[in-house]
Amino acid sequence: MLKLNYSGFSLEVGTDEAGRGCLSGPVVAAAVILPPNFNHDLLNDSKQLSEKKRYELRPYIEKEALAFGVSFIHQDEVDEINVLQASITGMHRSIEQLSVEPEFIIVDGNKFKQYKEIPHETIIKGDAKYMSIAAASVLAKTYRDDYMEKIHQEFPQYNWKKNKGYPTKEHRNAIREFGATIHHRKSFKLLPEQLKLKL
Repeated sequence: MLKLNYSGFSLEVGTDEAGRGCLSGPVVAAAVILPPNFNHDLLNDSKQLSEKKRYELRPYIEKEALAFGVSFIHQDEVDEINVLQASITGMHRSIEQLSVEPEFIIVDGNKFKQYKEIPHETIIKGDAKYMSIAAASVLAKTYRDDYMEKIHQEFPQYNWKKNKGYPTKEHRNAIREFGATIHHRKSFKLLPEQLKLKL
């Protein structure tokens, strides 16, 4: 059972990201402040939900939330600052978009940097424990999936609409055959054999 609040502050924001482990596309982060009476039977960590349920939840979350923000950190910026910094930067940018200033920030995972003077807490598997983080995970994942579907039209041979840029066997085979695109993260090991030295 997900809890509604961690800190006791009514303006508590939950934040999460999607796409950290992908070879292509952006890291997408979201931040959500839920009202004190929020409830939805479906809400859970987005990884536990079917795609259909995530898309069912998104308009409900956006309508009911006191405030929400979504931000994209594209692959060139991921390459420049590294994927962990990209996640934290994305979370900060999502919090910046909120129409009300939060009093407390809860973060999925174990890494975060101070945002303004606002107190925060990192929570391992927070998306399976707190509603606002779960809501943020649903937004981050669905907005990212929409984006991957869009760039799939441009490069259908990588099948991003299905693998969403994750390092599946099919995705790696396509990189092997067609090379990397502008959407691939150059700082990532795109193929396992990149490690082997050609002597």
